[in-house]
Amino acid sequence: YILRLKVAKSNKALPKLPVPNLKDTLDRYLRCMKHLLTEEQFNKTQNIVMQFGAPGGVGELLQSKLTERSENVANWVYDYWLNDMYLNNRLALPVNSSPAMVFPQQNFMAPIDSLRFAAHLISGALEYKTHLDDRDLPVDYARGQLAGTRLCMEQYYRLFTSYRLPGPERDTLVAQESSVMPEPEHIIVACKNQFFVLDVMINFRQLNQRDLLTQLEKIVKMADNEEEQLPPIGLLTSDGRTEWAESRSVLMRESTNRDSLDMIERCLCLVCLDDASGPELSDTKRAMLMLHGGGLTKNGGNRWYDKPMQFIVGADGCCGVVCEHSAFEGIVLVQCTEYLLKCMIGSPSKLVRAASVSELPAPRRLRWKCTPEIHKLITSAADKLQRMVKNLDINVHKFHDYGKGFIKKQKMSPDAYIQLALQLGFYRCHGRPVSTYESASLRRFQQGRVDNIRSATPEAFAFVKAMTERKNSTSDTEMMELLKGAITAQTSYTRLAITGMAIDNHLLGLREIAHEMKMGKLEMFKDEAYLISNQFILSTSQVPTTVEMFCCYGPVVPNGYGACYNPQSDHIIFSVSSFHESEQTCSAEFVKCLVQGLRDVRDLCNKCNLKHISCLVIFFNLICFIITCTTLHDKFLT
Repeated sequence: YILRLKVAKSNKALPKLPVPNLKDTLDRYLRCMKHLLTEEQFNKTQNIVMQFGAPGGVGELLQSKLTERSENVANWVYDYWLNDMYLNNRLALPVNSSPAMVFPQQNFMAPIDSLRFAAHLISGALEYKTHLDDRDLPVDYARGQLAGTRLCMEQYYRLFTSYRLPGPERDTLVAQESSVMPEPEHIIVACKNQFFVLDVMINFRQLNQRDLLTQLEKIVKMADNEEEQLPPIGLLTSDGRTEWAESRSVLMRESTNRDSLDMIERCLCLVCLDDASGPELSDTKRAMLMLHGGGLTKNGGNRWYDKPMQFIVGADGCCGVVCEHSAFEGIVLVQCTEYLLKCMIGSPSKLVRAASVSELPAPRRLRWKCTPEIHKLITSAADKLQRMVKNLDINVHKFHDYGKGFIKKQKMSPDAYIQLALQLGFYRCHGRPVSTYESASLRRFQQGRVDNIRSATPEAFAFVKAMTERKNSTSDTEMMELLKGAITAQTSYTRLAITGMAIDNHLLGLREIAHEMKMGKLEMFKDEAYLISNQFILSTSQVPTTVEMFCCYGPVVPNGYGACYNPQSDHIIFSVSSFHESEQTCSAEFVKCLVQGLRDVRDLCNKCNLKHISCLVIFFNLICFIITCTTLHDKFLT
């Protein structure tokens, strides 16, 4: 209780998220959308926006109510955003919502090696959980723009204490914060589509790594017992959220199932011991396996997607973590996993028995009573997951030509530069600009999550159009000015977003206030432009790491791309995803255009730098000539 008070006090030290000025938001909205619409669409939208923002109109009424709300809650957009972004979404979690971090490929020489790795991982997670419980995790401070600002730490405390409960219309993010219920002292281990309870505290003592290894060995033997194997219940969690909610209600009719569900929903995390998935383990293949497990024929049923943290340890060295995204952002996942991997690198063989708990009780297999109805639901979920596996088109590419080191030498923001390259790649691939999402952290504020950096700026469009349709009349100097203008525009919008002044959360808040006031769907939010603005054909995110791993996720619309990137000093890792079923997209083609765009922008920078250096050399020579002439003139006079 005292620790929770400390966290609350720490959060109150942060400012509240501000409510942007209505006119500023509407002006920015029109500017963001003009080049994405036809002239007819834009004229119609402009009239609608003018009416919405007119003095004494509906926009001002909603703005006043939103301002009033901001005074009474810690963060005026948090609930609206959480519901809109995640909990109202009815799509299945794998690929559509849950991102994955792919660890470096592990070289397991024998089956015991993968269990040692898992034991070490669990031990690190328990150590990290202790830091969270003691509230002694170092406070994060902002990097990049406005560096040094203190950040909200709330998301960390949901890593091991939350659960996404499916609902028929809306899910619920359940947080285990009760002072009455005891803290969970077990994890769930998935092995061969079976689930086992592994107690990490026995006789008031936390198991050490040797004991954890012993328990994992027991679980593998129990999972191999074919006579006791149960249907792959975990497949139900890969279904659409409404369908899973209905399946869960069917499971809950039996007390045995209720007890098993309770153990899973209250666990600290999952550790999924996967079977080997085949000989080819490229980065792309490993990313696929992390996102969906490979379907029923591989490890698709060896998951429980509602839990925020699922550590994957494959017998073939394919390892990583899949996270349920509603509880926290990518940076929190990165910080946690980097802590674990650095611990493992620093002490790879801490498996010596130390004051072990004698006679460890065997882990418990979770039991399920499966009726014909449940078997039918499992089959249906498996079929849908298999279609998803076939549909996902992902391409992980390590761009080795240069990294953020080169970009910084150009005195440009690496993130803005890469975003511009993504715009150029998309335009070359598809010949048009589209609404683009880039997540921007709002952790400078109480309960801050994210807003959207709209990277498809008019300046970006001007640059990519000029680069793609370049004519002889456009000089390198002019192209460089367009590039710098686009970088400046991207950087400026990023600053707006991280300080709470972007448009997306504000428009969402106004829309939800109108809904609460039972105004019906206003013309502003029925307008085609508003629908287009929220169809993020290009969904992007920078997820930088300090250890060798990368993040991946799926597209957010059927005809779109998910583009995650990890800039390193001398290379950039891109993970681009799309769907095979869309005739409009192709991940490999997009990556090809992206790579060419990155090279072209580099060449432009180098050319202009060379010209700049040449001008300096000429200027220097001219100065030297003038000095020489002056000296000769003085000598002549003498």
